[in-house]
Amino acid sequence: MVAFIYYIKRLHSFSGSILYWNILAMSVISFFEGMSIFLLIPIINLSGIIDITGDDTNISKVFGFIDYLPDNFVLPIILGFFVLLVVGQNLVQQNLTIRNSKISQGFIGKMRVEMYTGLLQSEWSFFLKKRKSDLINTMTIELARVASGINQFLQLITSIVFAVIQIGFALWLSVKMTLLVLLSGIILAFFSRKFIKQSKKLGSKTSVLAQEYLAGITDQLNGIKDIKSNALEESRLAWLSSVVQGMFQEQVEYIKLRMASQVFYKIASTILIAAFIFLSFNMFNAQPEQFLLIIIIFSRLWPRITAIQSSLEQLASTVPAFKSLMDLQNECKESMEWGVKTVNDKRSPFKVESDIKCVSVYFRYNKNEATFALQDINLTIKAKQMTAIVGHSGAGKSTLIDILMGLNKPENGELIIDGKPLSSENISSLRKSISYVSQDPFVFNASIRENLLMVVPNASEDQLWDALEFAAAAEFVRKLPNDLDTFVGDRGVRLSGGERQRLVLARAILKKPSVLVLDEATSALDTENEAKIQTALERLKGTMTIIVIAHRLSTIRNADQVIVLDQGKIIQQGGFSQLAKEKRGLFSNLLGNQQQLAVRE
Repeated sequence: MVAFIYYIKRLHSFSGSILYWNILAMSVISFFEGMSIFLLIPIINLSGIIDITGDDTNISKVFGFIDYLPDNFVLPIILGFFVLLVVGQNLVQQNLTIRNSKISQGFIGKMRVEMYTGLLQSEWSFFLKKRKSDLINTMTIELARVASGINQFLQLITSIVFAVIQIGFALWLSVKMTLLVLLSGIILAFFSRKFIKQSKKLGSKTSVLAQEYLAGITDQLNGIKDIKSNALEESRLAWLSSVVQGMFQEQVEYIKLRMASQVFYKIASTILIAAFIFLSFNMFNAQPEQFLLIIIIFSRLWPRITAIQSSLEQLASTVPAFKSLMDLQNECKESMEWGVKTVNDKRSPFKVESDIKCVSVYFRYNKNEATFALQDINLTIKAKQMTAIVGHSGAGKSTLIDILMGLNKPENGELIIDGKPLSSENISSLRKSISYVSQDPFVFNASIRENLLMVVPNASEDQLWDALEFAAAAEFVRKLPNDLDTFVGDRGVRLSGGERQRLVLARAILKKPSVLVLDEATSALDTENEAKIQTALERLKGTMTIIVIAHRLSTIRNADQVIVLDQGKIIQQGGFSQLAKEKRGLFSNLLGNQQQLAVRE
């Protein structure tokens, strides 16, 4: 319940005085409804069923003015008041419903933005530890359940306010009979606690099943080619059938619980109302008009009490979703990236004029691990030169790149740019000065034009084509049905791997970065296009700092500096030709192996 209370406080803070005005409006609606019921008494009096004249009761005192009205005007006046009350009640109700909707939808919208902002501001290591599907589940399914919980809470307030006003009317009519009914309601609430506990338990089960379902579906859709290629459809359907069966059982259990709750409440209510009527006549000697009005009021009140019970059960089922959302927000706060803002960040990108240095850098992904991913890294990357990083798989190349881009913060040591240590004051400027192209290039499900304009929104048509020409992508783009306005599909599925790499490279070049980072960015290219990219990179030398991770060593022959990593340590450093001559070095060994493979091919 801690998470639920936390978000209700946030809701109160978000809505401000509007929430109090809405509660006042609820009170007005409840009062109008009570008065409209109250007006039934003089109407019934006029019918002759009961006679309120001459009785020394509260009802007689209230409607005593009827004796002074002409007989022909009594009914029209009472009916007129009745119509005005009902019309006023419904107009206020309409306005209240809209205002409550604005509060709940506005608050949930704020939570969505706040949650996504927290994710964007989390450090890179946070995403390495989390499943993407779990984040999507919290941002969609769990947040929708939180929205449902907020709506249920507002409905609960409405029901409580209505009940309080109606109870006030009933107390005015008869304190003893009203207290008897309230005591009955308390007894019912005591015995119905188990339904609320079971609802909360089922809510936790719903969260687990939703998370499992979304994780499995996401993984399988991402790997659909492997599933179809390896004839794994049957096993995947078997998995889905088991999850669906679990979801089916959970929903049936929830329906059974709700029906059991409703049946219990209705039967108990019927018994209590029967006892109430019996006691009213035999113990409290209720006057006919009092008894009739109380019966009418409580016939309207009982459904509200039932609604309160139902709202409490549904709220209990959403409590796990509130906890899930709160846990993720807390994790994001703990993993917040230093110095990087997602909005209102006015800091400009800077140009690397001298060099980028790593000084005694140590890094590990988990501080409980004994082994460091990077150890005692000391290197200097000269500005406007090409530096290549090579080594076996798992040597720490990508980890080093993440350090150089400020995605990971060294546990010990520091990154120095143009003589200034990387800090919260300049990390955002560093990010803005970098263009990064990964081995598995990512493109958005949009047109080629939109993918390019995401990095430079005001780029001209000529600038777009120049970037495509540079990346050897202009030719294939011109052959597409709508050239720049061709949609590339989900993750660029309508393009080949080489085309995606060239498009992402063009996007990186369009930004005109100070630092260009290529993580095996030419791995999916054929020999001809790879040669074009190498020629283009040669033209870039001297205009920007280029950092390349390369497995295909032939692509880095013109690098100004080659850094060789092994098991997180720099074991060689120098020019391509220099390292190639060191026959006992790892670089020479790697180069020889690749040349042998090339000859065999």
